[in-house]
Amino acid sequence: MHYGQLFVALLVVVAVGAAARPVSAASAHLHFYMHDVVGDTAVQVVRGPSGTFGNTVVMDDVLTEGPSASSSSAVVGRAQGQYILASSVGSIDLMVTMNVVLTSGPYAGSSVTVVGRDDTGAAVRELTVVGGTGQFRMARGYVLWKTVRPDLLDLDVYVNP
Repeated sequence: MHYGQLFVALLVVVAVGAAARPVSAASAHLHFYMHDVVGDTAVQVVRGPSGTFGNTVVMDDVLTEGPSASSSSAVVGRAQGQYILASSVGSIDLMVTMNVVLTSGPYAGSSVTVVGRDDTGAAVRELTVVGGTGQFRMARGYVLWKTVRPDLLDLDVYVNP
């Protein structure tokens, strides 16, 4: 086979392969409230060498449809993971790693893995969706969250399942 014919054949194979790939699913927007109650659902497990730098907190926070933690707001899942105080001077910056585990609704049984920097001084922070399970296997996206009060965060998760 001549190099020109080989090149054309290769282009056909690549084009057919690209056309056969499934189109990615539509994006999902999830909104809920995370109840981060220090001493209850968020527990410090490591104390840094000086001040707060290095302090590590493990969390198993409740996620609800509304801001209330009472029975008036349906529980939709849990935020399970950790955050580490990662700034040694100035602002309070956290390194967050967590799984958003959904227990009700259309995505029940699925999870989204979130990693990123939380500059607690900013009104709205953006973290990265780096994967997931179930309907969110291999997901990508981002989370916008803001502090409502010290024990309550408002989360908007934008994910491509």
